[in-house]
Amino acid sequence: MDYPELKVLLYNAEQLHHKKQALLESKKIRIISGGGGRKPKLSLQEQIILTLVYFRHLTTFQLLGIQFGVSESTANDTFNYWLPILKDLLPSSLIEQVKKNKSDYEIVKEILREYELIVDSYEQVRERPGDNKEQEKYYSGKSSKHTFKSQIIILPDASDIVDVIAGEPGPKSDITLFRENRDIFDPQQKFKGDLGYQGEELIATPIKTPRNGQLTREQKKENQEFSAKRIFIEHRIRSVKIFRVVQERFRLNPQKYDQVILTICGLVRFRIGALILPPKIPPIFSS
Repeated sequence: MDYPELKVLLYNAEQLHHKKQALLESKKIRIISGGGGRKPKLSLQEQIILTLVYFRHLTTFQLLGIQFGVSESTANDTFNYWLPILKDLLPSSLIEQVKKNKSDYEIVKEILREYELIVDSYEQVRERPGDNKEQEKYYSGKSSKHTFKSQIIILPDASDIVDVIAGEPGPKSDITLFRENRDIFDPQQKFKGDLGYQGEELIATPIKTPRNGQLTREQKKENQEFSAKRIFIEHRIRSVKIFRVVQERFRLNPQKYDQVILTICGLVRFRIGALILPPKIPPIFSS
C-alpha cells in the first residue's frame, strides 16, 4: 500500500487501541495511579508495522525481534495483541462490514442480486494435528497433506470481496462448503464457479468434457468466454496470497487461522479501495 494509506491504517489502529485500553482501564480497581511500570520499547506505530511485516514475510519471531530490537517473546506478544485489533478494524468482506446493521444487510443482499458473483476456494497447508481423529479430518488426499480450506466470493469485476469463509477442513468439497454457507445470500442470488461446483443450481459452471468424448468447437469457445469472466477470482486470491502467511505452511496456533485470513482479506480490501477508513484529522491548535 502507499505511504498515505499506511498512515491512515496506523492512525485508525492506534485509535482502536486507545479505545480498548480505555475500556480495560475503566474496569480496573486501582490502588495506585496509572502510568507506572516499564515503558514499551516499540512505539504503537512500530508495533503495528511489526505485525504487518509478519503477515507479509512470515519470518520467525526470533528474526522479527532482532529486526525491531526486541526479544522473541516481545515480538510474539506484540503480534498477538494487534491481530484482533486489526481484525476488528478491517472487515474481511462486504457482508461482514454490513451484517451488524440489519437494514444495511438487507439492502446489500438486494443489490447483490443484480450481479452474478464469482466463487472459488483454495487450500493451505497446515501443521499435522497431534490428535489422530483431528489429523484425519484435515488430511487432503488431493494435496497429500493436512490443509485448511477457505472460500472467497467476489464481485464480477473483483472490485470487492463479498464474503469469506476460512479455516474449514481441506478435504471438504467446494460445493459442500458453499451449501453450508449460502444462507447469508438472497435465495435467488446467482454465482459463477469452476467444475468443483457442478450440480449446484445457483452456480453456473463450465461445460464438462464427457467421458471418452470431446467438446465441440462451440463448447470450447463458450468455456473460454466463461473462464475470461471467472479469471477475476484467481487474481483476487493471488492478491491475498501475496502475504506469505497465507501462501506457505501455517505455523501459528490453528485456532488463529480464520482470524489471520480474515484480517488479510481486510487488508486487501483496504489496499484496493473497497474499504474506506476515516482519514487522519490533523489537530487544531489555538492561536
